Amino acid sequence: MKKLLSIVLTLLLMACGNSEQLTPLNNQQPILAFGDSLTYGYGAATAQSYPEQLSQLLNMEVINAGISGEKSKQGLQRLGALLDEHQPQLLLLCHGGNDVLKKQNLDNMKENLAQMIEIAQSRDIQVVLISVPGASLFLPDIKQYQELAEQYNIPLENDIIKGVLKESSLRSDTIHPNAQGYRLIAEAVYALLGDNGALK
Repeated sequence: MKKLLSIVLTLLLMACGNSEQLTPLNNQQPILAFGDSLTYGYGAATAQSYPEQLSQLLNMEVINAGISGEKSKQGLQRLGALLDEHQPQLLLLCHGGNDVLKKQNLDNMKENLAQMIEIAQSRDIQVVLISVPGASLFLPDIKQYQELAEQYNIPLENDIIKGVLKESSLRSDTIHPNAQGYRLIAEAVYALLGDNGALK
């Protein structure tokens, strides 16, 4: 329990230093959570995925558009149609995990993610980026996420998935959270949105 509290407190302290701002969210448009198995919620029940738990925290619709096993190139191909279909006010972009696991070129991944961000921004959709860590034992940061956040001036949640995956009690397997882990991800995203002005 102390470890869980430590993770949450660390995330809240880090959020206080974030300077990017978002437009306040409304209750008329949904949020689109886009990604791979980490968004889909692999390892937990459907109602326990991070988008579902975030929806409860926000009391607004969060659409789960995660597909397990998808690489960033495939994600890029399907994002535009989803944005046009759902017309979300915010895109939560958590992608690239399978590129990392399959040892794909991370600069190519970065370019795919950059194009996703630009597709959203061209539709006046705000973007929040959620990073995944490297695949080695110590789960290192992947610099491309920070570079994208700085390039496009968008909020980045750079620590929560790494923090969850370092704790065996928060994982369903070596690379996926369990329900409790997804809850912490939802809480971290909620805190990031609040710190960046998205919550009234």
